Amino acid sequence: MANREIIDRDTYKKIKKMNREELTKFILQYGDELLGEQGKTIDHPALDGELSKIKGIGGKRLEEIMIVIEKFLDV
Repeated sequence: MANREIIDRDTYKKIKKMNREELTKFILQYGDELLGEQGKTIDHPALDGELSKIKGIGGKRLEEIMIVIEKFLDV
């Protein structure tokens, strides 16, 4: 693999100062941007439908899960 700069120095410094929650949010946003560049996105209604099929997840719990997912994806 060739030496290729993935992140610039300023971004690296910002990442070093992040706590776990901030880093998780940054990684999810970065990954979502990469998927968006490839033309792939998350289909929220399909995700909701698949999660609702899991045994033990009712309407209220599903709603809570979707709120957390949307919070991390900044929807």
